[in-house]
Amino acid sequence: MVHTVEECTLFVAFCTFVSYGVLLLVGYIKEFFWPPSSMEKNREGYVPLYVGFESFYTRNVYRRIQDCWARPISSVPGAEIDLMERDTPDYGWTMNLTGKIIKCINVGSYNYLGYAENKGACHDAAAETTKNVGVTTGSPRNEMGSLAIQEELETLVAEFLGVDDALTFGMGFATNVLNIPSLLGPGCLVLSDEFNHASLILGIKLSGATVKVFHHNDSVDLERKLREALVYGQNRTRRPYKMAIIVVEGIYSMEGSIVDLPAIIAIKKKYKAYLYVDEAHSIGALGPNGGGVVDYHKCNPKDVDILMGTFTKSFGAAGGYIAGSKDLIAHLRINSDAQNYAASMAAPVAQQIITSLQQIMGKDGSDEGMRRIKLLARNTQYFRRRVKHMGFIVYGSEDSPVVPVIFHLPAVTALFVRELTKRGVAGVGVGFPATKITGGRMRFCLSAAHTKEHLDKILTEVEEVGYITGAYYSRRKMDMTPVEW
Repeated sequence: MVHTVEECTLFVAFCTFVSYGVLLLVGYIKEFFWPPSSMEKNREGYVPLYVGFESFYTRNVYRRIQDCWARPISSVPGAEIDLMERDTPDYGWTMNLTGKIIKCINVGSYNYLGYAENKGACHDAAAETTKNVGVTTGSPRNEMGSLAIQEELETLVAEFLGVDDALTFGMGFATNVLNIPSLLGPGCLVLSDEFNHASLILGIKLSGATVKVFHHNDSVDLERKLREALVYGQNRTRRPYKMAIIVVEGIYSMEGSIVDLPAIIAIKKKYKAYLYVDEAHSIGALGPNGGGVVDYHKCNPKDVDILMGTFTKSFGAAGGYIAGSKDLIAHLRINSDAQNYAASMAAPVAQQIITSLQQIMGKDGSDEGMRRIKLLARNTQYFRRRVKHMGFIVYGSEDSPVVPVIFHLPAVTALFVRELTKRGVAGVGVGFPATKITGGRMRFCLSAAHTKEHLDKILTEVEEVGYITGAYYSRRKMDMTPVEW
């Protein structure tokens, strides 16, 4: 499945490049007369903290797009949130809170199944566990940080995914960064999707393996590059690679696209490679049973050698997991740096995941989990079709709850997010380098906690701000069929 998207016109692309050029030029002129080191206090004799192009770019370009979301949240990140209004004339260098609270519908959090709650079964169970067990182990798993509740969670995760065993970790990002180097090393070959998450990229870099990047969700390009790499061998010695592994994600968080898993599995089997699937955004949010991209495509979970996911999205908690064969998990229990050096998952966090997972699996005797899964799917399709119907460019798959709406120009992206915030809709604007330079966008993350009234309010404001900003860039013929919820 080749990832096809509607690109911007040459005129819009030209304007986008000019916009970034003007921002850089103004930044250089400003910092020539008022260097950032002049704002550092009590650091005489020390090297300036804010040097280098990355720091310059963040101050003068990136914050001008992102500052619309850089404000404190004083509530649970559920369907509705309370934003604290702030006055920041220097784009985030200083932040003065005004004391005013802005109540907004939240479309910026990965609360896919609506479990980011401060009441209900998950909250009560986590609170009780806090009283009985405490808030932290203060130790890695392989020292004194292993608890019975963590083992209970791992058994439940393995059952949910349909694999032999699972291992949990206290941080989702670190699940990739600290485990990939335990599985790969120099002489190994990695085929990595061009839009893979930063945690995957960092973990692969730390492993020392050879990396071949293939076009996003393009199984033809993947097979060609894998075949060539296996035929020619390692770059200098031409010796065979020790192993080859394909690394992909279930849902890509910036693109909203769903991996073409059946095609990837077919290539993996054909060339005797391994397959690593990061289900951070897809677990719980996809599939008739919430089982992620494997469930969505009705694949055999044992065809995926390494299943990775996080608990920070659909489960309203923190941490991550790796699941697969008994041999894989036994190896990681001993060799993973996360097991040996990182603090293990806190007991209340584990309890939050257990309670939400039991609801999703129906083990609590209710249909609450299934209700949330179906509601998320309904909200996703309704919202996507309505936004496309308005004339916006929308990326991603029809069933993906991550909905990127493309604006190209950084000024339009920032204005769109700020105007929506004023109207009570809080979302995230994203630009270069998180996307390509012409890929500025606002990313809407849908949730089972959103009601139809929430969605209609969001859509009304999106349509109004679209007219203000002139962001109806789509040139495709619109389907005028009414969209039902």
